[in-house]
Amino acid sequence: MASYLQIENLTKSVGDRMLFADVTLGINEGDKIGIIAKNGAGKSTLLRILAGREDYDSGKIAYRNGLRVRLLDQDSVFPEGMSVIEACLAAEPAPAEHSVADDGGYAYEQRMRQLLTQLGIDDCDAQTQTMSGGQRKRMALACALISEPDFLMLDEPTNHLDIKVIEWLESYLKRARATLLMVTHDRYFLDRVCNKIIEIDREQVYSYDGNYDYYLRRRQERIDAMGAELARVKNTLRREQDWMNRQPQARATKAKARIDQFYELKERSRTGRADRNVNLDISKAAYIGNKIFEAEGISKRFGDKVILDNFTYTFARGEKVGIIGPNGIGKSTFIKMLLGLVPQDNGQWNVGETVRFGYYSQDGIEFDEKKKVIDAVQEIAEDIVTGDGTHLSPMQFLQHFLFSVPDQQKYIYKLSGGERRRLHLATVLMRNPNFLILDEPTNDLDIVTLGLLEDYLAQFKGCAIVVSHDRYFLDNIVDHLFVMEGNGIVKDFPGTYTEYIRWAAERAAAAEPKAKEEKAPQRQQAQRPPKLSFKEKRELEALEAKLEALYAEKAELDALFNSGQEIPDIAAKSERFTSLSDEIDECEMRWLELKEKEQPQN
Repeated sequence: MASYLQIENLTKSVGDRMLFADVTLGINEGDKIGIIAKNGAGKSTLLRILAGREDYDSGKIAYRNGLRVRLLDQDSVFPEGMSVIEACLAAEPAPAEHSVADDGGYAYEQRMRQLLTQLGIDDCDAQTQTMSGGQRKRMALACALISEPDFLMLDEPTNHLDIKVIEWLESYLKRARATLLMVTHDRYFLDRVCNKIIEIDREQVYSYDGNYDYYLRRRQERIDAMGAELARVKNTLRREQDWMNRQPQARATKAKARIDQFYELKERSRTGRADRNVNLDISKAAYIGNKIFEAEGISKRFGDKVILDNFTYTFARGEKVGIIGPNGIGKSTFIKMLLGLVPQDNGQWNVGETVRFGYYSQDGIEFDEKKKVIDAVQEIAEDIVTGDGTHLSPMQFLQHFLFSVPDQQKYIYKLSGGERRRLHLATVLMRNPNFLILDEPTNDLDIVTLGLLEDYLAQFKGCAIVVSHDRYFLDNIVDHLFVMEGNGIVKDFPGTYTEYIRWAAERAAAAEPKAKEEKAPQRQQAQRPPKLSFKEKRELEALEAKLEALYAEKAELDALFNSGQEIPDIAAKSERFTSLSDEIDECEMRWLELKEKEQPQN
């Protein structure tokens, strides 16, 4: 397997803060790598360094000669005064070998239009200045994909994409030949696309050869081992501390090595404290009465676009609902109407007197950039009382949100985008709401924080409405879904997102034969597919035997991965497990084609 990139002893600090130190890492052809770390640990910085857009303190980065490298940054800038298609073509010139010479670049432009449409931009002739930040991100993604680089780096590629587009991108990257290095908080995306996970933790890098599910198991083993080691160090430290305290005057005559060892143990004890032990165990909501809210005949439209049409619903105590639908369908407008931020055209909301909303906005909130994190929270409350009556200081409360004491002294303008979102979340929950409204809470939050938020919501006794494109998050949190289908239609689905997708696929499959029958009820004999040839019969038999073997091999690998035992050649087995799914898909498609032809004709 060809080496694409070698990183040796890479070190990067910002001011007096170390992001990562002495990182040594190799990336090979075919690797699909996900980077995981809490916000502010240097994930985006690492990608920019590898793309040559940012300097580093020391170390060595060596790419394979002639490698085509592309970075999709979080923030994408396109010139104004151009159409979307013009800006994309200008940003990524068409290859000269055939499309320009043969047809003036027409085929290349059509491919770009196709990619933009698949990424949710339907009007390729719209002006760039009318595009939102999320739409500009999709434009940049189209430019990155169409260039077909050897090595593609993606910084939060799923942010601002709706679920259908995410699933399309997931399938595209899974089958792409490009070597990938990506930062994403989308755990289903990581699990289905990546064959290797890199974690940045406490300035160190840990590498796991396997998908996200495998990483979780191996990471827990590492944490358990660290916990055992930390307990041993603390026991030793306690004995050494007693010795140091008992003999203050004899220190000069005691072995210097033992004194040095004491201070080394003390440092190991300090740095070994994992912020994974921090949790949001503050989730007992303030009292909420029987009456939550009722929606009576709510209607809303913007011109010809209908958001809601006579929507009526009674919310129950403890209910947690997710809102899904394509971008621009009106999900954020729905919750802004509930909060009274956007007026409805008709109908009314009847909200109970005990309801205390906590609103996490997709747009975030404005902080005074010149204030420190701790000062911004202290301005809201000096004493924070949780739902169970526990009193916390702002410093204690912020530690629940992974802001260490040094982090709390940072000025807000120095925070990363994800750290700002985490601070926004803290200011929402510190008010002890009993009805949470979360609009895209997973954008820019790291996986560690998402796990904490999921634990919080699982224990939360109040009500919640969640707008999210994160399928994993929805599956873990909500009881049912409001599916916004357009033209004011909102369907209430009693289950998780994964269950909804399965149900929708089954409904579509059941409707397809009927639709075909209606389109061609009197199909002529000449239009019917021919019966299987002798060669195709043999192919069908071979496919059935092959599929049986592939299923058995996949089941065997799955059992091995779930066994928890050490797997020496895990990289090869992980790569084989990924390729097995593709191979099975291809065989099943061909088997279905042949079986359809095998059916007797009427």
